[in-house]
Amino acid sequence: SKSQDNTKLKAAVGFLSLATVALLASTIALAVNGNKSTTTSSEAAAATGSDFSSSKASSNFFASDDANVCAGAKLAFDNQLCADLEVPGPQAGGNVTKGYVGNMTVDVVPNTKPYYQSSMFEDVALVNVHWHLGSEHYSYGEFDENGDGPHGNIPRPDWAARDLAESGEKVQDGFRCHYYDASDPKFTTPYDWKHCKGMEVGETYEVHWPHSAAGACGTVNQYQTPFYDGVFCNLDMDTFSTLAAQDIANAVGVHGQVFTIVNDESYFYPDMMRGMIIDEEMGMGQDIAYYTGSTTGETRSNEMCSMYTPITWQVDRKCHMISASSFDKLCYDMKMQRDDMSDDLHAHGSRELVKDDLVANNQARKALRA
Repeated sequence: SKSQDNTKLKAAVGFLSLATVALLASTIALAVNGNKSTTTSSEAAAATGSDFSSSKASSNFFASDDANVCAGAKLAFDNQLCADLEVPGPQAGGNVTKGYVGNMTVDVVPNTKPYYQSSMFEDVALVNVHWHLGSEHYSYGEFDENGDGPHGNIPRPDWAARDLAESGEKVQDGFRCHYYDASDPKFTTPYDWKHCKGMEVGETYEVHWPHSAAGACGTVNQYQTPFYDGVFCNLDMDTFSTLAAQDIANAVGVHGQVFTIVNDESYFYPDMMRGMIIDEEMGMGQDIAYYTGSTTGETRSNEMCSMYTPITWQVDRKCHMISASSFDKLCYDMKMQRDDMSDDLHAHGSRELVKDDLVANNQARKALRA
């Protein structure tokens, strides 16, 4: 019966939530620690733009005619004017500078348990990967209003939409990192993009890896665009409405990491599809801000709130350099998924920095280690 199905699903989500979104980052850490390694010939070929679409077409794994079981699974929560909400849910992306605490008092806490304390396994709840132009989060001295890039500093407070390179699309800007140096060729030498769209060397991007205990994980439908279909694949509205806020924060969340793209293969990481990059030697994934917030994107602002809240956020406070080929390899991997991810092959617009009164006061800090 529907009641029995909902009860089973609620129990499943509740069980998975014990492991939490925070644990998933450590799960991915286990899989990708040492990501900066010698690549295989197929990885190198993909990074340089070889087309392996024929291998996808002939693969038994992708040959199934079964329907995408997650298509249309997104639960419909329209954005709302923040002022019209009696108690707005905590929003993201916020300030993640060390020591910062938001002004919104909340009872929900982000879960920071490490991988070894959970029953989770590799990549259990990763349902999507996408990125934003500039950073949506703010980390003073790392990605902030003093950053730079091939188009200079971001206009404030205009947040004017900017064209993506060679794509014809306009998206809203975010903050930038401090690495860019116009005299250094690794920031200015163009890259011949084969798979990603509208990307630029020298530019800053914030990558998001959404996770959900209710995703179709371990199946051909694991990765979804839009990511909401992956997040809610096995969760209907009736069941969702019975879940406590803490259950949602434990079971759904996003990992965020900010990069400046360089044309330099010494910064190549072969498997961004697996999640946040954890590299202790390079300081990647070692200084993480945890808090609960919402989904992001340029359709939300300090006037218009996201209703998808509270979810756990884990954000690397540091900016990192990464090769353009790493992103192109990621886009190739996204194109190879069974379900269409083509709408995530370019940068999305960035939400304006969330004001203090809409940011939860539950910030925590912990390094992600394998």
